[in-house]
This record gives sequence, structure tokens and C-alpha cells, in this order.
Amino acid sequence: MRLKILTPIQVKVDTLVTKIVAEAPNGAFGLLPRHVDFVSQLVTGILSYESEDGTERFAALNGGTLVKIDETVTVTTRNAILGDDLNALQQKVHDEFHQVGEHEREARAALARLEAGMVRRFMELEKAG
Repeated sequence: MRLKILTPIQVKVDTLVTKIVAEAPNGAFGLLPRHVDFVSQLVTGILSYESEDGTERFAALNGGTLVKIDETVTVTTRNAILGDDLNALQQKVHDEFHQVGEHEREARAALARLEAGMVRRFMELEKAG
């Protein structure tokens, strides 16, 4: 079956697989090639999949939705970080969230400066008017 993992900005995975294990709000589940068509919400966590050569790979997902139709499994998520080793993947996830946290703080500071500038301009207009 074909696994596609999509984020809003890119296709993270598009490969043939023999097995998928993911986690829904009510627990983990597995999909094999002849599994019935299926839809599930996914929680933030690890999705594992086995490539056709038998290699197990992992994707850390920020929640999402899994849809299986015929031989295609499509996972849509806000963010996915890929890895072949769970320990290395844990470090990648930690680094990514730290980087996202830094960008978020910078964006909030810029927004606060914009809001302060707008308030200052309104006060100047009020004095002039």
C-alpha cells in the first residue's frame, strides 16, 4: 500500500509500505495492505511504518487525520518529523519544538510592538483632532 504524509507546506512521505501503526484517541491500531477502507483522527505521537524492504521508520506527528482508501493511506497533519531511530527522532522533535517556541516568542514580540505603535498613533490622532 502507498503511505502519504502531508503537512500544509509539503509532502513528507510518499512511499510503498507493508504495515502502518498509528495512535487514535482510543488507542493504537495497525493497518495492513488488505485492510478495509478506514478513517481515524490521530493524536500527537509516533506513527511507525514498515517499508517494502522491511525497514521500520517513524514519523512524529502533531495530531492529524488518517484516511485509507483502496491501497492508499493518506495522513494529514500540522507537522511531521521523520526518523529511522526513536532516540534520534526524540532529539529532532525536541529541537524542532524549541525552534518553533523561539519563532513564536519573536512573533509575539513583533505583534506587541505593532499594537503599541497603533495605540500611540491613535493617541496622537486624538490629540490632533
